[in-house]
Order: sequence, then C-alpha cells, then structure tokens
Amino acid sequence: MFTLLDWIVLVAYILFSVFVGLWASRGKKDFKGYMLGGGSMPWVAIGISLIATSVSATTFLGNPADSYATNMTFLMNNFGALIAIVVVGVVFIPRIKRAGISSAYELFEKHFSRGVRRIAAVFYSLHLLLRMGILLYAPSLVLAPILGIDIHVAILITALVATAYTWYGGFKAVVWTDVLQFGVLFGGGILTLLIIAHGVGGLGPMYTMASEAGKTVWFNASDWNPANARNLLSAGFVYAVIEIAIRGCDQQFVQRYLSCKSSKEANASSILSMVLGIFVSILFFWVGAGLYVFYQVKGIVPLPPGTAINEVFPHFIVNVLPPGATGLVVAAIYAAAMSSLSSAINALGNTTVKDILLIRDESAKSLSKAKMWTLLWAVLSTGCAFIAVDMKSSLLSNALFFTGLFTGPLLALFLLAFFTKRVSPRAVIGGVLCGMTSIVLFNKVPLFPAYEPPFAGTVSFFWNPLISCTATLVCANILRFIFPRPKAIGAL
Repeated sequence: MFTLLDWIVLVAYILFSVFVGLWASRGKKDFKGYMLGGGSMPWVAIGISLIATSVSATTFLGNPADSYATNMTFLMNNFGALIAIVVVGVVFIPRIKRAGISSAYELFEKHFSRGVRRIAAVFYSLHLLLRMGILLYAPSLVLAPILGIDIHVAILITALVATAYTWYGGFKAVVWTDVLQFGVLFGGGILTLLIIAHGVGGLGPMYTMASEAGKTVWFNASDWNPANARNLLSAGFVYAVIEIAIRGCDQQFVQRYLSCKSSKEANASSILSMVLGIFVSILFFWVGAGLYVFYQVKGIVPLPPGTAINEVFPHFIVNVLPPGATGLVVAAIYAAAMSSLSSAINALGNTTVKDILLIRDESAKSLSKAKMWTLLWAVLSTGCAFIAVDMKSSLLSNALFFTGLFTGPLLALFLLAFFTKRVSPRAVIGGVLCGMTSIVLFNKVPLFPAYEPPFAGTVSFFWNPLISCTATLVCANILRFIFPRPKAIGAL
C-alpha cells in the first residue's frame, strides 16, 4: 500500500528534480548553450547522462520480468554493446567531432543534399515519437494502480515535470537531472535487491537457489539459429548493429558527443556509459531472479491467482516493500521515465530547428523556436501515450517494427557519408526506400494486418536493423550507376 511516507518521498524527489534542472541551467542561455551545453560539459556527467537516457522505465520493469520468466540470456546484449563502443569510438565520434556540425543529420547535407538531411531527420523524429509514447505509457501502467490514480494522470505527471525543466533549462538541465535520476534509479534497484535477499535468507542462498532454478543462465553459444533471439548470434553479434545505430546515429547521443570538449572526452563518456550499462542490466536481471526465488522457490508470500509476469515486480513494490522504500522505488521508475523523455524532446527540438526547418542562424529567435518545438514534441508524445492507452500492447509491436524500419537506413546513411564519394542524392534516397521495403519481407506491417510476410519467423527481431541497413547500402551502391553524381564530394 502506498503510504503517506511514500507520498512524501515521491513528491520530494519530483520537486528536487525540478530544482536541480533549474539550478543547473541558471544564467544566460544562447542557442548553443541551450542545445549543447556550450560544448564544454564534463565527460563524466555526459557518460552518466548517456546511460540514463538509454535506461528507461521499461528497463526497470521489463528486465526483472524477463529473468523471472526465463533467465539472463539477454545479458549477451553487452557483447554487442562492447563491439558498438569500439566501432563508434573509432569510426563515428572522430568524424562527427571533426565535421563542425551542430546536429547529427547536418552531415548528410554536406555529403548529399538538403533533401537527404530532411528525410533522415523526419525518419528519426517519427521513430522517436513512437518511442516516447512507450516511455510514457509503459511505466504509467504500473504507476497508476500503485498510486491509485487514473493512467492519464500518471502520464501527465511524468510529461509535465520532464517538460518543465527541459523547456526552461535545455541541455544542461537534461544532463544534470539525468545524473540525479540515474542515482535514484540505481539506488532503487540495489535497495530492492537487498530487501529480496534479506527475505530469502541472504545474497548467498539467493544466488544458490536462483542458479538451481536455471535463472542465472546468461550465455548461449551452442545455438546459432537466427530465429532465436536468445543466442550469441542474435543477442550478441547482431545486436551490435542496433547499438551502433543508436550510439552512432541517434541525435540524443550525437548531441552529447558534441557537448564534450574533445573526441577523447566524448569516447570516455561513451565507455563510461557502457560500463554503467553492464552494472544496470546485471542488477535488474538479478532483481527478477531474486523475485522468482522469493515467490516460487521459497514461497515467502503467495502471489494472487492469475498474476501476470509483468505484474510480479509491481505487486512486490506495493505489498512487500516497507513504507518509504516503496516511495523510493516508485521515484526510481519516474526517474527512468523522465530521464528518457526529457532527453528525447530536447533532441527533437534541436533536430526540428536545425535539420527539418533548416534554420542556420543561432540567434535568440532560433532559440525561441527551439523551445517552442521542444514543448510541441512533449505535447505530441503525451498524445501518443494517450493513444497507446486505447491501443494497449499494439504500440509496442508497432514501435519494434518502426525501429527496424528507420534505424537501419539511418546507420547506412552515416556509413555512406563516411566512406563513399560518388553516391548521388537520388541513389541514396532510392537505397533508403529499398532498405525500408526489405523489412516488410520479414515482418508484418502494422497498417495492413492481413499481410503475411514471405520470410516471417526466419530471423528474430534483433535482425531488422541489420537487414534494412544492408539493403540500403547494397541498393544505394547499385543505383549510383543509374543515377551518377556529376561531382564527387570527399568523405570525412
């Protein structure tokens, strides 16, 4: 039950988050300061902000549910993250820092055309809007019943708080609140794990019982079936493409690299985020394994009949955690949701002004437009979350489809910009369309439920960005012979 003490803890955290955001962004702000923190942010803060942006409330709630139901095999994602850190550090960050750009997709105008830059920015914005809908909707499914409020109210609280400090303070407010929110998120996870361990007799016995139940299995190199998402091929190596696309091409990440003083500091922040990400994933998978021991092995207290897998952790939060601890863990869920949302709307404000509207000056007028678009994207994401309330789980499946649809071609565009000289804008756009079309050969199309893909079930969802990226690269290089470029532009 959510007690008065829990409400005090939660409200105090929300108010403190707003205070930190406003305090960090004090002083005069120009466009560069609002969007990039002046280009001189501490790399440690940026590294924490990178992982706080990546870890959403769905991670906080979803990882425990996954290990409770199966095991820890998705820890193999960290192999992909390690590969991505090396590739992004060697290939992407130096070129991005050297290019003299102020947004991720400005690079495409330098190498191809304004049209390619605009198309890339629109694709990214659509993809991120869907993701923001999930970032608001998924945690609200849990927060609403815990707090005893309507789900729409839960969504509004998260959106209003994150939008308030982001709109006023810009990038600095986002980064420093990310630091606070990551601390609360990680602390909430540790506190939960310790309480679970105490309930089952200690960390040692919990480890032994979880291992005997098969919950600690995390590595699978014996199965190389591409349709299986839980093997080293899919969850490790192929997942690296997703990580490269996110860490190298996402405006949220590029924005943070540009805010560092040098490529060396940007790489240091990237490495720090990966290390912290490993600890976060291990922690929350262990929360799920501990919950399995608590409920299924030891049977400390019974679960209500019909409790779904995704409801086990929320039930524990409400009914087992002591007063105060419940408030802290709920605050951690809010922390994860607000961190991801604030970063997204700030990045979209910058992308809209610089890459879609193509406003080149960085005057006070441009700053006002960026703040206006930041607010508008927050409203749109809230509306998307409200739609998700009616659509239920279909939003998640739609978002997975559009992630593969957009992220693979975006990665291909960066690779074409870095390593090719003779690909024309028309060939690039044609390649992107081919890459996007390739996805429908393996996946159902949300808008056409009757459509049956010819290769459905042959690969897991981890493969989608790799498929669309490869198809884009191949088709663009074929089309360059049909649509030649009159004058080559050197790669960075």
